[in-house]
Amino acid sequence: MADELRALAESVLQLCRARRLTLATAESCTGGMIAAALTEIAGSSDVVERGFVTYSNAAKTELLGVSPALIASHGAVSGEVAAAMAAGALAHAPVELAVSVTGIAGPGGATPGKPVGLVWLGLARRGAEVRIERHVFPGDRAAVRHASVARALVLLAEAATG
Repeated sequence: MADELRALAESVLQLCRARRLTLATAESCTGGMIAAALTEIAGSSDVVERGFVTYSNAAKTELLGVSPALIASHGAVSGEVAAAMAAGALAHAPVELAVSVTGIAGPGGATPGKPVGLVWLGLARRGAEVRIERHVFPGDRAAVRHASVARALVLLAEAATG
């Protein structure tokens, strides 16, 4: 794991422990990399409750309860779906925090208005409104995925302090 991701993951775990928060991840384009970054660190099981890898639209629906109509109307790579994924992870796990990511890591998959590097992140905290962010990360597939994981960890850290 890159030093940057390890430091971010350690920070998330420390902040969550201090506030007795647990978390879940709901990942599409990162394929479990957020959960992997967190669970790379020994003892993370007191914070990380579960991770959902929902790469397909069917998985988003079946595991997280994302409406097929929402996916059909906005596309899997959208703020609406990122928000629904985060809310779905919170609804399907006994946790206080959930982060989601959906995007186009490339090299293919771009469509008009949705370039390679487009990533939507969602953050859900029990009792609060879901927050979403849109990014277009530069670089190849590995760079887009790395940047997505880093930003998701930052969102979790911010949520744990807020």
